[in-house]
Amino acid sequence: MPSYKLIYFNMRGRAEIIRYIFAYLDIKYEDHRIQQADWPNIKPTLPFGKIPVLEVEGFTLHQSLAIARYLTKNTDLAGKTELEQCQVDAVVDTLDDFMSLFPWAEKKQDVKGQMFMELLTHHAPHLLQDLDTYLGDKDWFIGNYVTWADFYWDICSTTLLVLKPDLLDNRPRLVALRNKVQAIPAIAGWLQKRPQTRL
Repeated sequence: MPSYKLIYFNMRGRAEIIRYIFAYLDIKYEDHRIQQADWPNIKPTLPFGKIPVLEVEGFTLHQSLAIARYLTKNTDLAGKTELEQCQVDAVVDTLDDFMSLFPWAEKKQDVKGQMFMELLTHHAPHLLQDLDTYLGDKDWFIGNYVTWADFYWDICSTTLLVLKPDLLDNRPRLVALRNKVQAIPAIAGWLQKRPQTRL
């Protein structure tokens, strides 16, 4: 088995989906967390100057969702059929489209706060309605088994709940899905031991 080194900041952020997948598939890896102060020196050495990156067999892979697809390929986490794989990708991309709207790097706190509130108050309810409808009465988003789309929902919603704790108060099915993901032994084990960070 190849050796893996995941490089990211000491936060959940865009690397957490990769950590969930490693935990679930029981794959050993180095979880290398860099300090913000070291970032200016590290940034020029990386493809496209962004993290997370995954070092594997002499290659430096970038883009968190591309890495997630690489790791889940040929596993049930990706979906058991080509149609299901497309559905998994669609849910992940829908969530990522929304999370990417947030101005995470905005320096002006008043502007940042206003934009965050706008997204959480006016845009999030529509997304949650669509996700709730898509999930319906199923246990998981796709098929009758867990996929990394369910993982990504848990990760994204955890961050959204930090920003707006009452966000899911009227969404019991989406909360139940979070609970199911977090109850998976491998995921529960990771949640127990991971460094505690706000985002």
